[in-house]
Amino acid sequence: MEAAVRTTCPYCGVGCGIVATPDGKGGAALAGDRAHPANFGRLCSKGSALDETLSLDGRLLHPEIDGRRAGWGEALDLVATRFADVINRRGPDAVAFYVSGQLLTEDYYAANKLIKGWLGTANIDTNSRLCMASSVAGHKRAFGSDTVPGNYADLEAADLIVLVGSNLAWCHPVLHQRILAARARRGGLPRVIVVDPRRTATCEGAELHLPLAAGFDVALFQGLLAHLDRAGLVDRAYVAAHAVGWDEALASAQAFADPDAVAAACRLPVADVRRFNAEFASTDKVVTVYSQGVNQSSAGVDKVNAIVNCHLATGRIGRPGMGPFSVTGQPNAMGGREVGALANQLAAHMDFAEADVDRVARFWKAPRIARKPGLKAVDLFEAVGRGEIEAIWIMATNPAASMPDADRVAAALSKCPFVVVSDCVADTDTLRRAHVKLPALAWGEKEGTVTNSERRISRQRAFLEAPGEALADWKIVAEVARRLGAGEAFAWKDAGEIFAEHAALSAFENGGTRDFDLSGLTGTDYAAFEPVQWPVGTTGSVERMFADGGFFTPDGRARFVPVAARGPASVPDATYPFVLNTGRVRDHWHTMTRTGKSPRLARHVGEPFAAMAPGDAAATGLADGDLVRLESPWGQAVLRLRIDAGQETGTIFVPMHWTATHSGTGRINALVNPAFDPISGQPELKHSPVRVAKWMPRWQGFLLARGPVDVSMLEYWVSSAGEGHMRYEIASEATLDHALLSKLVGDVPDRLDYADRIGGRYRAAAFVDGRLAACVFVGPRATLPDGEWLARQFAGNVLPADLRRTVLAGRPAAAVDLGPVVCACHGVRSATIDAAIEAGCGTPEAIGAATRAGTNCGSCVSELAARLAVVRRTAA
Repeated sequence: MEAAVRTTCPYCGVGCGIVATPDGKGGAALAGDRAHPANFGRLCSKGSALDETLSLDGRLLHPEIDGRRAGWGEALDLVATRFADVINRRGPDAVAFYVSGQLLTEDYYAANKLIKGWLGTANIDTNSRLCMASSVAGHKRAFGSDTVPGNYADLEAADLIVLVGSNLAWCHPVLHQRILAARARRGGLPRVIVVDPRRTATCEGAELHLPLAAGFDVALFQGLLAHLDRAGLVDRAYVAAHAVGWDEALASAQAFADPDAVAAACRLPVADVRRFNAEFASTDKVVTVYSQGVNQSSAGVDKVNAIVNCHLATGRIGRPGMGPFSVTGQPNAMGGREVGALANQLAAHMDFAEADVDRVARFWKAPRIARKPGLKAVDLFEAVGRGEIEAIWIMATNPAASMPDADRVAAALSKCPFVVVSDCVADTDTLRRAHVKLPALAWGEKEGTVTNSERRISRQRAFLEAPGEALADWKIVAEVARRLGAGEAFAWKDAGEIFAEHAALSAFENGGTRDFDLSGLTGTDYAAFEPVQWPVGTTGSVERMFADGGFFTPDGRARFVPVAARGPASVPDATYPFVLNTGRVRDHWHTMTRTGKSPRLARHVGEPFAAMAPGDAAATGLADGDLVRLESPWGQAVLRLRIDAGQETGTIFVPMHWTATHSGTGRINALVNPAFDPISGQPELKHSPVRVAKWMPRWQGFLLARGPVDVSMLEYWVSSAGEGHMRYEIASEATLDHALLSKLVGDVPDRLDYADRIGGRYRAAAFVDGRLAACVFVGPRATLPDGEWLARQFAGNVLPADLRRTVLAGRPAAAVDLGPVVCACHGVRSATIDAAIEAGCGTPEAIGAATRAGTNCGSCVSELAARLAVVRRTAA
């Protein structure tokens, strides 16, 4: 083993520290960093499985031009020449960059500097536009700056946490576990209220769940603001000293002064509205945590300000255990905001005010600085589709799958004259449309910094060798800049030099007028860099902000923002009667370019699904496990139906992760409407009208194989990783073709086949050197084995004769069905958990002690509680 390296997780915005010990063979042993203040050693299921994602399978390792391998010189020359040509012919606004929260801050900085300082356009946006742009805009309207006031310790110090539009238990599980641990230490404090149309894992153990009508968060918090005033709980001294606009904000809330009006708008019991108001009003230490359910809305900015208004009114901001808290979805969404990688920002939390443009131009010595905002994500890709943008460079993201109205985005990229994609993987929906592919370093190979949701900057450090010809993203950008004549301004030797320049820009002519200040980090030892919260002045780091005012507005006062409740942009009708809500599942992340490689993570949810309320399913004649077709005015998908009692009537939840590389029909963002918030530009990813109908294939089944198999000729297919094999769910409307299925298994002499044409059944298995190489099972769903025993055979050696004869049965007669995986960290299945319950384990903690389930990241604890309830009901 080589020396251990301290780095930071590449998944969500919690920013957990990891200790990586390379094994010298291209892998590493990974563990949580007990010294890191974000996680103190704890990792979620995704972070715990990172070791399964380090292989070079599926990596882009060499530059390509039009599908052929090319040298770096040829590829970079072409990128520089084509961009220069478009700018010379049509001007700088005919080119664009689209970047990602997966980039490190140094990568972000280089890309932003090149396009805004040398190419002369602000047409650079980031996939963080889909994540936290509404929070940015809300912060700036209220505080004058994009500042998160508090930190993670506030979650443990609070007496009440209100979670709004956040399934924290699954999407930020380490933070959720910090809250649960605090409750155990503090006798049940903080209490938890969940505001979410869905009943999610986060609701387990919460004191109150408010399943409000989707999109009506503003009405709830306007009602709360009016209640605080009526109850005499407004902190008049704080408001008078540190804020303006109170009267106007209060007047805008009067439509919901009556709790009955709030209850009617939000479709909540009035008693629950009154309880919510009372809990917030009577508790001094309140943190309101919000995430995508707030941000991903056509009214997202107003939702943010409705929340912030309540904290400003009570002075509950910037003190321990108090404040509004936006938790971000990506590891470096905050870093992108810092460097200005949004189209409406310039750099270092400066905008396009004349003084800011002049300041940045002088610091960069930029010859052609952008002087106005560029196009935000939705508008940017629409401009690509109209031919207004002729050249686009996409870095570390997959907009052809992740953008709303994704088919339209994919079509726009397909007809764009010049598409460059820098990525670490070889195949994505977006890469399939690239003229030039540039291999970038991946996590574990690159050096830089990331900033998490609490403003804490941490190092990502390399612990693996750079594979193939892959380069750091900043280095690729710098090489293009050199070819465009800007080499001197991009002549960094390493990422540390870029960070030093980034810190210097933050301090340049600052003097406390801007929140983002790293002046205390200029000259820091980059190699020994320890996690730190910004701002970091010469006197040290600032943990919390705004307790005593000091807002970054011209007069130093916060702004109350009058807001009005309004519904989503697109609403259901007779043709599209259901609301589609998209989001994440526990063990996958974004478009699965990393988590999709992990067999451990695929066990929990291996197939895209549509979750529907029991009453809605019954009314439409659907049953659990059916395949259903979802259609919207923008696109369609075929998914597996999952009946979910926690789903709000009239709504359907679908996870966002499956793309064309993992599923033939699961690209759910093709159905999502492209409406966006008029201020932030953030799309409304959680409210699109759809209709649903049963999809009735002539046959369905699954295929297991040691290597990848081309199943793209089938109407329905989904791939997932297994130990030593791939699994494919398959179905078709065509007549059952035994010859085709036999070909999928493999044309080998050593095989077993079973066919029942009348019953619509077919089973086959192929063996190579006595080992199971592939098998396929097709028939009525109820007759199919679960495949778990078969999957285990791929990890073994030669099958003995008695087991070989049982392969087409799916498992030996004596084999026990252990059920689905509940705990991904330890591979604990439902049957093991049920047995522990039947043996007397009456709490999730007792189950954990007996089985280890829930004892690592804890994100399955809610499912343990659900299993307890099911077993108890069955026993009764």
